[in-house]
Amino acid sequence: MIWHLIAAVFAGLAAAGIGLTLRALCGKRLPKWIVPVCGGLGMLGYQIQVEYSWFEHKQAQLPETATVISTESSTAVWRPWTFAIPMTTKFSMVDSENIRMSEQDGDRLAEFILYQFERHHTDILITQPYLLNCDNRELVPLDKDTREPILEKIRTLRETSPLLNNVC
Repeated sequence: MIWHLIAAVFAGLAAAGIGLTLRALCGKRLPKWIVPVCGGLGMLGYQIQVEYSWFEHKQAQLPETATVISTESSTAVWRPWTFAIPMTTKFSMVDSENIRMSEQDGDRLAEFILYQFERHHTDILITQPYLLNCDNRELVPLDKDTREPILEKIRTLRETSPLLNNVC
């Protein structure tokens, strides 16, 4: 977080320097306010670039065996540019190396952990173990401590679900 602040300040200083250079090259015909405006635009441009590159940056940090299952984009009033191009702020992934396949009563079962990454002022990682019946597409969350199924939260996945296709 502190590094982003430092980088934003330096981006603003660099852009202000460009404004100052433009003003000097034009024989000071440009108004004085061009320098702080360029500085502000430089800081804003840096922040926008960081926000839009977050998903690709996080994806590059994942292991080779990780598969992104879903992404969510959002808009915000204080970021009016997100209404034109929504920003990815959340995604879910499964690491195929950690999927444990088993068979019980003739049904193929897959136990795995679903990772959810969320972008806030600090990144949030939520992990949840699941048990998936590959034959009838039933997905059951498991208790994190005891690994017991939480049957109240059972749900059936669609046949075209990316989670079903990647896990099974």
